[in-house]
Amino acid sequence: MNFQAIVKRLDAYERLVRLDKPIGSLLLLWPTLWAVWLASAGWPRWEFLLIFVLGTLTMRSAGCAVNDFADRDFDAQVERTKHRPLAAGEIGPREALAVGAFFALLAFLLVLFLNRLAILLSVAALAIAIVYPFAKRFFALPQAWLGIAFSFGVPMAYAAVAGELPLECWWLMAGTFFWIMAYDTEYAMVDRDDDVKIGIHTSAILFGRHDVTAVMACYAVMLVLLGTLGARLSLEWPFYAGLAVAAILMGYHWRLIRGRSRENCFRAFMHNNWVGAAILLGIVLSFPLPPAWR
Repeated sequence: MNFQAIVKRLDAYERLVRLDKPIGSLLLLWPTLWAVWLASAGWPRWEFLLIFVLGTLTMRSAGCAVNDFADRDFDAQVERTKHRPLAAGEIGPREALAVGAFFALLAFLLVLFLNRLAILLSVAALAIAIVYPFAKRFFALPQAWLGIAFSFGVPMAYAAVAGELPLECWWLMAGTFFWIMAYDTEYAMVDRDDDVKIGIHTSAILFGRHDVTAVMACYAVMLVLLGTLGARLSLEWPFYAGLAVAAILMGYHWRLIRGRSRENCFRAFMHNNWVGAAILLGIVLSFPLPPAWR
């Protein structure tokens, strides 16, 4: 294999694990960082930050490879995904699984630097992530499964930092779950017509004409849960300012998705990156900076 062919193959691997599209990693990372900051009472250790940032990236990469392996026949029939490297025949199914296994191994090696509880939770997280790509074949609401998978960084962060899973951990995980339900339904609205044709399940299909209402209801529940959590933890006003900014952004998403166009639904999904960032900034500013950071 010549140099040009190697470069082309590496480019296909990069696109397989979505290194060229970091939005998925960011949406997975934000709630994990919320949890790291809250569990650390605003004083996170740099090694935990490094492990969870790298772990999020590697685990998401593994999940993308497994997802494309599971969906390789479906993706070829969907306008948005037909050019993915596995669906387009640029790489083979076994290669995709090998790439996925490689990134999963990297993620697990990172987890080994954490405590026993975090390691045990990582095994459960991996199992949930592997099952998710197949859930849309038999489960009418696969976005709920993704909500569990993508919010699992919250208990892992609490386990690593605090060595336990207090009630606040589950409040935060529940809020994260409803946020994921909202933005992944927006994502599903992009592919609804194609998904109906090929016969797979999504929340956009299940909710039907109530899809916009369902998205906004999930956003509302998320804000209530996080607001209640902030009150329980006696967080300062910047946290609520972050939630207010997030609420304004969610109102903008309503304007985007109410027409149900593919382009605007996708824009709303992508825009959730700023929702996660606004909430993290509010959490960070709710605590005094650690002495080493001042």
